[in-house]
This record gives sequence, structure tokens and C-alpha cells, in this order.
Amino acid sequence: MFSDGGDGTGGARVGVRIGDSVLDLARALGDEVFGEPSLNAFMAQGPARWAEVRARITDLLTAEQHRGPAAATLRPLSAVRLHLPFTAGDYVDFFGNEYHAANAGRIFRPGGEPLTPNWKHLPIGYHGRSGTIVPSGTPVTRPCGQRRGTGGPTFGPSRLLDFEAEVGFVVGVGSSGPVPVRDFAEHVFGVFLLNDWSSRDLQAWESQPLGPFLAKSFATSVSPWVVPLQALEPARVSPPPRDPEPLPYLADAGPWGLDLTLEVRLNGQLVARPPFAATYWTAAQMLAHMTVNGASTRTGDLFASGTVSGPERDQRGCLLELSWGGAEPLTLPDGSVRSFLEDGDEVTISATAPASDGTRIGFGEVTGQIRPAAHP
Repeated sequence: MFSDGGDGTGGARVGVRIGDSVLDLARALGDEVFGEPSLNAFMAQGPARWAEVRARITDLLTAEQHRGPAAATLRPLSAVRLHLPFTAGDYVDFFGNEYHAANAGRIFRPGGEPLTPNWKHLPIGYHGRSGTIVPSGTPVTRPCGQRRGTGGPTFGPSRLLDFEAEVGFVVGVGSSGPVPVRDFAEHVFGVFLLNDWSSRDLQAWESQPLGPFLAKSFATSVSPWVVPLQALEPARVSPPPRDPEPLPYLADAGPWGLDLTLEVRLNGQLVARPPFAATYWTAAQMLAHMTVNGASTRTGDLFASGTVSGPERDQRGCLLELSWGGAEPLTLPDGSVRSFLEDGDEVTISATAPASDGTRIGFGEVTGQIRPAAHP
């Protein structure tokens, strides 16, 4: 979504990124649904409509007779303001990458089993707070809360603030009940980047035994660009081998792993290249699991992969892993050192995927800068 600058969302409408420009889709196609301030109305129209519009856009940008009209509806990216691409409904965050889950287990439970007994049997997740989903570029205020102390809990700003490089999925067509793995592409419209900011000290104290609460709910940053699932056919790969085989309702129905390469920059310096293809549980299995109990979904519901990590240190998608819980501080290319985020730090996550013509599809960026805590 984009508008013609300014501080508000007035005039926000759907755009397609073309290099360093934005194609005004409402003007280019003469279709009022793209003049809406979110993608929701269009996404709800379903896969046949999504395919039709993709074909029309391709024709518009490649056919000689349409190059003039298309050029007239392009706006420089530098001249527009970007917004949340859809109106968020329910939000679920998963824990679907084995490298991240095992590393976190080794850090938090040294000497114990890295993975919990249920991890390879179901995609573990929790419901997040959709009200604090913010667009890329929104400053993130350091959260306050309770932390574990030697004489009991203490209250104050988080001391162990972290980023999490994740991949998000948005539901286009809702469901009244279970969505089988095979029906994934009938319901999910597209893929985007997400930073699930995390307070590791608040999380360690409050997750006893329930999952994250205040440690995650203060902010989740979302990229302004959604890549349609249909555009990612060339990126589909088989997921990692499953051992043991999952229960029948989670059995793979086609290769729904995605060969995305993420890059994470801290203050402009590259710190990690997490490979999404290494993620154990696919998005199709995540959607199947989160609805198998009869839970419904709606247009605009989103779910995220959990931190994306790989087997190498420079493929770890959060500072918890990159600094091994602070025991092995990360030295940045400029010589500065980080265990966790400091005020003023800026995190940028980007990604690309293979395209059908041998080039790469860009996902844009999701960026956020840490501001000091608002309370002592």
C-alpha cells in the first residue's frame, strides 16, 4: 500500500513495486478494488481472480502497446509513503525452524535435550497481538516489564532486546474450519517479511510455563510488500527430511518449502543470511495445524514462520543465537560488539527468491529502529 506522501494514510491504495517505482494499480487497471486502503477486498476475491490480475499486470508491463499507459501510472518510490499492506486479523507465530529451536534449547536448557518431546510432531505456535503490528520504518520503543532478579522479580526496561528474522503468510480466503495441507494455496494469498521483536529477559521470566506474552506483544514489524504465492512457484522446494513422519493430517501434499534467502543488517552491516528452505515445518502444515481443531480463519489473518536460521553461525536469524545468549558477543564489521540490541540500533531484513526467468524476486525490506524505553 502507498500514498502520495505526508503523515497520514489518506489516499492509500494498492501499488506494485517495479524496481525503484510503484505502479498505481487502481489507475493502471481501472479497477476500484485497488483504490481501497488495504489488500483485503482484493484478497477475498480468491485464487482465480488473483491469477487474472497477475496476468493483466504482466501484459501491461510487457506488451508494447501498453508501455505508454503503464509509464503514466508509475510513481518514484522516493516520492510515496508506504503503509501496512493489509488489515491484520488474527496473528499466529510459529516456532518452525529446527536449527533455531535446537539452538534456543541448548542455550536455555544446557545439558538437556535441545528439542521438546512434541517439537517434531506438531508445529508449535502461539497467538500474538495483531493490534501492535506496525509497518516497516515505525520506531520500536524498548519495552518494560518484569525480569528475573536474585531476590525476586524486578521491573524496568528490557536489557536483552532482540530481533527475529521471519517469513509471514497472509490469508486471502478465510475458512470456517480445518484447511487441509493440500488446500493451502486456495486460502493463502502471499508471503512477506516480518520482524518479531523479542525481549529475552521478559520472556525468560514470564514463560513459566505458558509461552511469550509481554516479551513479544509490544511490536511486530511487517514489510509493505506482499509477494503473491503464485509468483513463488519457481521457489518451491521439498522441506527437510521428516523423522518421524508426521501424523496424516500434517503429511506433505507437494513441495511447500520455499527457497528464500534472507539477509539481516544491523546498523547497515550484514550480520546473517538465514536460508528459509531449511525450515522444518512448511507454511501449509502450519495452516493445517492451526485450523485442525475447527478454528476459523478470515481475510487478513496472518501467521509467521518463527525465527529463520541455518546450520552456520552466519545463518542465525536472531541475536540470541548469534551471541549464544550473550556468552559469545557478536563483532560487527565496523568493530562494534553486540550481545543484544542497544537504543538507536536499526535492524533491516530483506529477502529474495528465484524467479521463472532466472532472475530474483525481491521482497523489499522490513526495518525498525530501537527507541529508549518510555518508562523508567
